Amino acid sequence: MASGSFRNGGPKLPSKLDRQPSSAAYSTPKPSSKSRPSAVPASRRGGSVAPAAAHSASKAGGDAGVPGRVRVAVRLRPRNAEEMIADADFADCVELQPELKRLKLRKNNWESETYEFDEVLTEFASQKRVYEVVAKPVVEFAVYLLDAASSSSHALNVSTLRHNPFLSVLEGYNGTVMAYGQTGTGKTFTLGRLGEEDTAARGIMVRAMEDILGDTSPETDPVSVSYLQDLLVPANDNIAIVEDPKTGDVSLPGVTSVELRDQKSFMELLRLGEAHRFAANTKLNTESSRSHAILIVHVKRSVKGRHDADQSFHGENGTSSTMVTSFRPPIVRKSKLVVVDLAGSERIDKSGSEGHTLEEAKSINLSLSALGKCINALAENSPHVPVRDSKLTRLLRDSFGGSARTSLVVTIGPSPRHRGETSSTIMFGQRAMKVENMVKLKEEFDYKSLCRRLDIELDKLIAENERQRKDFEDEIERIRTEADNHIAEAERSYTNALENERLKCQQDYMDSIKKLEEKWMSDVEKARLEHQDACLEKACNKEAPTSSSDEIAEVRQLLQTEKLMRQSSEDEVSNLKSEVSHWKNLEAAGNAEIMKLRKMLDSEANQKQKLEEEIAILKSQLLQLSLQADETRRSLDRGGSGKVLTGFDSLVSQARHSQLRDSANGPKASIAKLFEQVGLQKILSLLESEDPDVRVHAVKVVANLAAEEANQEKIVEAGGLTSLLMLLRSSEDETIRRVAAGAIANLAMNETNQELIMAQGGITLLSITAADAEDPQTLRMVAGAIANLCGNDKLQMRLSGEGGIKALLGMVRCGHPDVLAQVARGIANFAKCESRASTQGNKVGVSLLIEDGALPWIVKNANHEASPIRRHIELALCHLAQHEVNAKDMIREGALWELVRISRDCSREDIRMLAHRTLISSPTFQAELRRLRIEF
Repeated sequence: MASGSFRNGGPKLPSKLDRQPSSAAYSTPKPSSKSRPSAVPASRRGGSVAPAAAHSASKAGGDAGVPGRVRVAVRLRPRNAEEMIADADFADCVELQPELKRLKLRKNNWESETYEFDEVLTEFASQKRVYEVVAKPVVEFAVYLLDAASSSSHALNVSTLRHNPFLSVLEGYNGTVMAYGQTGTGKTFTLGRLGEEDTAARGIMVRAMEDILGDTSPETDPVSVSYLQDLLVPANDNIAIVEDPKTGDVSLPGVTSVELRDQKSFMELLRLGEAHRFAANTKLNTESSRSHAILIVHVKRSVKGRHDADQSFHGENGTSSTMVTSFRPPIVRKSKLVVVDLAGSERIDKSGSEGHTLEEAKSINLSLSALGKCINALAENSPHVPVRDSKLTRLLRDSFGGSARTSLVVTIGPSPRHRGETSSTIMFGQRAMKVENMVKLKEEFDYKSLCRRLDIELDKLIAENERQRKDFEDEIERIRTEADNHIAEAERSYTNALENERLKCQQDYMDSIKKLEEKWMSDVEKARLEHQDACLEKACNKEAPTSSSDEIAEVRQLLQTEKLMRQSSEDEVSNLKSEVSHWKNLEAAGNAEIMKLRKMLDSEANQKQKLEEEIAILKSQLLQLSLQADETRRSLDRGGSGKVLTGFDSLVSQARHSQLRDSANGPKASIAKLFEQVGLQKILSLLESEDPDVRVHAVKVVANLAAEEANQEKIVEAGGLTSLLMLLRSSEDETIRRVAAGAIANLAMNETNQELIMAQGGITLLSITAADAEDPQTLRMVAGAIANLCGNDKLQMRLSGEGGIKALLGMVRCGHPDVLAQVARGIANFAKCESRASTQGNKVGVSLLIEDGALPWIVKNANHEASPIRRHIELALCHLAQHEVNAKDMIREGALWELVRISRDCSREDIRMLAHRTLISSPTFQAELRRLRIEF
């Protein structure tokens, strides 16, 4: 059985699914007088599908379902030209009673058998009538349920049906429409007729897609189609059927699924597929379909109004600071419509098949026989249904006895010559009516749609954050500019004030000098005039001087007065000069302070510029080294390297040979050059940077440096180990935790560093990281670090006591081969050191590995398909078996059998010989082997 594909604009012939489903041929049981086929209960007619509580059941995840019987309709083909001639003298073997939904099959002119079906369609029934009766209830709605509710065994009332969703494909339920019958009875006409010349002749496939596409929107409700054809071509045997172990759903990963936009595209695809359906001329049908054909339509519809509305988030000040959307995954209903046009059953002697056509007829009958056996088992409630006998039955396991709503149309002919085939077809339909399906609603959360919505919201938030950060930077720049302007304005104001004050003092000084001089001159002139006036007065009066001594005394007094006045003027001038000097000193001090402030501002600006340039250089160097480390890690991963870290050895090699490359490739910065130019302290300081990108690049550089043994001591002395452990404790970034664990794993290769890691609680941090991490690479780094610590004889008790062994065993949940290899290496290292300690007398009692529960996992993976894992586990088993105190536990867990296998089949001779010596030297093992009568 194979699928038709529409890839690259052209069809791809499908592959064969099944040629030999079963060795047993399908046989049709004969009705008897004791057991009449017409005794089908009335509750079986009209369909007993109860939609009550279907919607509520879907909310619980689809675990509950609605019981629904397979509905069967029978359609009679009119006589063809050949039958009109050959059977002109014979009556039809079939008599229809459509009003009673009955069919009579004549045995002879006196006896007949009566059968009841859900619908009986005469030869005059139109294609539209057939679709509305058979397929429309499955595709779109279930009006017929209202008529059948009164006679149903489930006692449903009409109001209940009206207020519940219809059990149709468009409402989220799987559906199947299938045609079964003899070759040439009109199955393909009923289902697959395209009706290009006459639209009234359109079959069920075309009409069903018209209803589906008419009720869905291509933008919100995607509809995809797969068309499986040419199911019996021997060359097409590459199709695969995959079953979900949890749900039991069947899928075909190799089948091409085409998403439809309109009815025209579906018609083109159907026409292209029908062109490749194989047909042949037989005695029963000139265009007999030599293959089954299955049309699978997947419909995905979103349920409206099921997600929460947006809500506003308000800040502490009561204002709406940002908008946060409360998201809930939207509900989506996924349903599947399967339209099956089975190849016609036929008898070889009547069809006249020969050669390749004969082989096809045999395969057709075998696959239909397998389908008939499944129907029989379901109808009789057999505990075993042989669905795996044929790929056809595996594909249809949901249609019969599953969760789909199934409608079957059986096609028959009127010719009495083919009464046996007609009877077989009718009995197939009668048994199918006894099959009960549990119709379930396929409803689930649409996480992809939610993811797209979250991505859009994330982009909006990132854009808003970028805008706010830009506004913040612009505001900082504006404030800085305003501050610079204010400082410059203050400097100018201060300078102008000093200048104005100096000029004012100078002017006041000059004015004071001038006033003093004018006053002194006026006083002198006044004294002189007064003296002259006195002398003239005396001369005029001709009065003799009374005494020359009085004149001398008066002159002296005048001179003394003038001297005092001059002294007073000089003192005032001196005071003014001292005040001017004070103001000049203040001006000089102010100018000096201004110059000092300017120098400080210039110095700070230069220092800031240098720091920004240095940070930019460090970022670029860190980014370059990080990219080199990532590229080297990817190359090592592709090469299958078993080392713990990602590409560190490659970068170290580049650093060692950088001088050789410089001569040919020009100057290129290496890790060693960066270590010399930047300095370890600056690199370690960047581990505490607030910028997450800087921290990521810095920890990658430290990890690369730690990969070289010469740098490990310097890193530990500079506090690098403490910083790495701090990152492992506090960081939530998966990349930082992964690289930090890798760096610790490199440092843990040194015995001194191992004790420091344990002293600083490193094993506890590694255990916590192992419990929280899900990324396989992070787990690989952590497992590598613990595995290195397991190789230290002094740390055995502390490793076990602080949960190191249990952390290793907890990481096996990942299942990744690299992680399992590191876990196996750690257990082998621990077992080797423990064995050495026991031999030296430093260890007594049962192995700590056994006490921590590692032995079951060791035994389970002792024969692992991956050679690195298997080699370490085999070595660990041999070391555990060397001490008699572990023998009983190893026998109880089945390790003895693995030791015997290792001693015989191990590919490494040293491990094989070690296992052989261990088994020979252990009395407990020898006694168990003798008890089991195993020669060794």
